[in-house]
This record gives sequence, structure tokens and C-alpha cells, in this order.
Amino acid sequence: MKNVIILITILLVIGCDKKEKKRSGKLNVVTTTTMITDLVKNIGGDKLEVKGLMGSGVDPHLYKASEGDVSKLFEADAVIYNGLHLEGKLEEVFEKMKHQNKKTIVVSDVLDKNTLINSENFASNYDPHIWFDINKWVKIATYVANKLGELDAENAGVYKANAKKYIEELLKLSTEISSKINELPKDKRILVTAHDAFNYFGEQHHFNVVGLQGLSTATEAGVQDVQKLAKFIIDNNVKAIFVESSVPKRTIEALQEAVKSKGQEVVIGGTLYSDALGNAGTKEGTYIGMYIANVNTIVDALK
Repeated sequence: MKNVIILITILLVIGCDKKEKKRSGKLNVVTTTTMITDLVKNIGGDKLEVKGLMGSGVDPHLYKASEGDVSKLFEADAVIYNGLHLEGKLEEVFEKMKHQNKKTIVVSDVLDKNTLINSENFASNYDPHIWFDINKWVKIATYVANKLGELDAENAGVYKANAKKYIEELLKLSTEISSKINELPKDKRILVTAHDAFNYFGEQHHFNVVGLQGLSTATEAGVQDVQKLAKFIIDNNVKAIFVESSVPKRTIEALQEAVKSKGQEVVIGGTLYSDALGNAGTKEGTYIGMYIANVNTIVDALK
């Protein structure tokens, strides 16, 4: 009897959600990562109901959908996700959605594969951390706006106008951070982090990026990995290494201890936002604020 009551309650809630959507006239869009959620909210404005699955500090590589998440995904008018196996444990859910003709928008689909960083050690053979290339994020903003316009022709003009405004902010961001990065000599641009999330950042801004773990945090760093990277830090006189907000600190702390055991000191220069934005309601809780915070942390620690 208890199970029947729970089922009836769930059906009533779903029914109410659908009626509310009809009254509001807004598309119900579900997004995966915090970066995509922020992007879609900027483009959708007050024309979309946007629900993000992942919050601050959540690692998309390891994220598993709850029953509630699966319900959100299948009830949505559209699901927008990164692709390139970033949300690795959700791939099976996405495939089922496609087979049932549920609308999905994969933001990485707009990018020319020749512009992606190859990786033989990752499931898709491409580095999925595409948001760290601002030029790619600009293309993705236009793509998402067009796709939303196809789903909601009535508001297509609004999405395009919002995307245009947001792209102007992204281009301004690019100029601002370039000025900050230029404070750092190129021979000091060595970025050591917990995992390989910053390769697109490094490619765009001429950093040598080295991660203790691979492209996915599901890959554990071994003792040999730590020792090898410790030697690299000493050989290149790296002043600072960085923790990531979505990765446990212990990996970088172990690296710091390995360097110390060889008679050298390296400081932890701060925490970078890699696979997730900062807390909602803060500057770092937005893509632009996150990017500025990361650049300031990196440059100030390495100067």
C-alpha cells in the first residue's frame, strides 16, 4: 500500500510539472555540468526552465545519475551535455534517450574534431575539457542558441540576441585574461595540477600543462607517477602546484611531499576550478568569474 501511495505521489508531481510547463510556456531544459548550466541560463534568460544535474565541486567523470536525475532527464524537453565521454557514467542513459527520440544537444558536436586535443588514453580519444578554450566556448554558445531556436521558434530571436550579448562578454574576458597572463614570462608558464583538465587552456595561452592523473579522475596516480612528476618539478624549478576544486587534495599533497623528500620545496599555489564552477551565487559560480579566478590564482602563484 505504501509503494502505491509513493507511485501516485510521483505521478501527481510529474503531472503538475507538465501543467506548470504548459502554463509558463517555457521549455524544460536539463543540463549536466555547471559550465553548461551557466551557458544555457545566459542564452535562455527567462524563456527557459533550466535544471542542472551537477553542482559546485561535482566531478563529471565520476558522476552517477540517481533515480531522480533519470526522471528529470526523461521528462525534459531537451537535455544538453558536453559529450566526448566527459559524463562517462551517463553515456548509457543518453543512448537510451536517443533510441526513444528524446531531444539531446551535445555541445561538442559543433567542434571540428581536427581542433580537439587527441588522447589515446581516454574513451573518446579526445580531451573533453573543451570549455577552457574560450574560442570554442564562443562557437558552442552560437550552436546552443541555434538548437534552442529550432526547438522553440517563437523565441529563436531572443536566444540569438542573448547569445550575441554573452559572446561579447566572452571576447572581453579573453582580452582581460590575456593581459593578466602576459605578466608571467613564458618560461614560467608551467602548470602542474591534479589531473589533465587544462590542456586547452595551455594550448590557448601557451602554458606547459602537466597533470598528475590522466584526463579522467577515474584514473588513479601511482607512486611512479608521483615520483616522475616530482623530478619534473625540481628539474624545471616549478614554484607552485595547484589543487582542483573537484579533485581530492591528497594527490597534490602527496606530490608536494615527494618533492620535499628530494630536498626541494614547492608550494600549493591555490585551488583551481577545473570540472565544476564555484558555489552558486558567487562570481566563481559563473563561467566568466571562474576563468578570471583561475588565471589570477595561476599567475600570482607562479610569478
